[in-house]
Amino acid sequence: MQLLYAPTRHNLCLQSLHTRPKEGWFSSLDQWRHLSVNSQPCKLPPRKCFYLKKTRALNSSIQAGDSVVSTRNAESDVLKALSQIIDPDFGTDIVSCGFVKDLNIVEAQGEVSFRLELTTPACPIKDMFEQKANEVVALLPWVKNVKVTMSAQPARPVYAGLLPQGLQTISNIIAVSSCKGGVGKSTVAVNLAYTLAGMGARVGIFDADVYGPSLPTMVSPGNRLLEMNPEKKTIIPTEYLGVKLVSFGFAGQGRAIMRGPMVSGVINQLLTTTEWGELDYLVIDMPPGTGDIQLTLCQVVPLTAAVIVTTPQKLAFIDVAKGVRMFSKLKVPCVAVVENMCHFDADGKRYYPFGRGSGSQVVQQFGIPHLFDLPIRPTLSASGDSGMPEVAADPQGDVAKIFQDLGICVVQQCAKIRQQVSTAVTYDKTIKAIKVKVPESEEEFFLHPATVRRNDRSAQSVDEWTGEQKLQFADVPEDIEPEEIQPMGNYAVQITWPDGFSQIAPYDQLQTIERLVDVPEPAPIGA
Repeated sequence: MQLLYAPTRHNLCLQSLHTRPKEGWFSSLDQWRHLSVNSQPCKLPPRKCFYLKKTRALNSSIQAGDSVVSTRNAESDVLKALSQIIDPDFGTDIVSCGFVKDLNIVEAQGEVSFRLELTTPACPIKDMFEQKANEVVALLPWVKNVKVTMSAQPARPVYAGLLPQGLQTISNIIAVSSCKGGVGKSTVAVNLAYTLAGMGARVGIFDADVYGPSLPTMVSPGNRLLEMNPEKKTIIPTEYLGVKLVSFGFAGQGRAIMRGPMVSGVINQLLTTTEWGELDYLVIDMPPGTGDIQLTLCQVVPLTAAVIVTTPQKLAFIDVAKGVRMFSKLKVPCVAVVENMCHFDADGKRYYPFGRGSGSQVVQQFGIPHLFDLPIRPTLSASGDSGMPEVAADPQGDVAKIFQDLGICVVQQCAKIRQQVSTAVTYDKTIKAIKVKVPESEEEFFLHPATVRRNDRSAQSVDEWTGEQKLQFADVPEDIEPEEIQPMGNYAVQITWPDGFSQIAPYDQLQTIERLVDVPEPAPIGA
């Protein structure tokens, strides 16, 4: 008897094809295969019927296995093709970013469908993503039809649990600041907010100037009074053209006449107890100056980034420089400078009657990456008094185009900052070390967990009056590992240890701790 082996772990003994088959056996292997594949009733003797049933089961198993392998190969082909598309903000491919969702393949018909879930509905290159995804998948030889749908699931604040209730569902908070009155800060804040809304984002505006609120003049909501939710004791914002609005001017008390500490309390209450709901961007129109109110805002609110507004005069630069230094000290990145008072000549070219002043100086001196020139237009000034933002009144105009560029810049910079913050300090279990890469720095280094724990400077570890070290070296096990690491704004992380202690570790402090020099190689998978 010649033995033929099926490609499985079960071995079936079949009759040699060179011998004459007995009655009831099959004259060819093709007949055997044909009968074994089709669900025909078995009329053979028990032993031969057993072989036939066994073969049917094996053929079904082989076909199912081939189908699974084929589907896996098809998925791999599609994901490999999509990995050619790089997100310019994160610097990595859209597959690694986790954008590809609901991948469905019907290989027999050459159909592929999937969803690209972006982190913001205001993504300025979402159309490019959709086009490229269609193109690269359609190039696969077996693909006949590609269906791509776009969606957005905004990333929640990575430290949401540490925020007041009203701010936990806001993805990005943008401060628009000038540290000087009368330079067009409120105009920029309002038009930026409505530009982001026009890009598809969910947006709110908070007018933080209690002494001289501008928002009630610049927008015209139907309901010009804030309402209270008596059960939750929260503030319900008013709304205009799809943007949520909160201002002391909508509280029915006009401008405030009160001392600084009271104003800080009012701002804190208005901002943190408002039912903002799900927002992609909250734009804060900062009051002038760098005093208690500004510091309170920066400390209570986890600002994602700041936009600086100025004019060409030297006096404006002096005040703006103070504000930039304040944001730098509080670890809030300034992503753009908007300089008012440029003009357009008869040919449409920009010129500066006051010269290129403070905007260029701020960019050069403080390394802010983007500068935008805002022209002096009668319509822009008039829109500030009419209650209709210029970008909403003339969405195709020159001013709207400038704000569109500013909006794209803000969206991209916020995405980049969030990515840097979320990965700034992480724990690598394979090498049992804390990896640190501070935002805006190219340096990457590793720290021993026990060393980080022993360098805690809180009152629990160090006596506040004498400076005496309360946490002793032996109190921290050498093999201690962090249970969780969460970012806290743009300046620190909160590390939770097995003993329940939560350590606040500022980036500045982590950079001064003794580093691991000989970092071990990552442990093999499964080790």
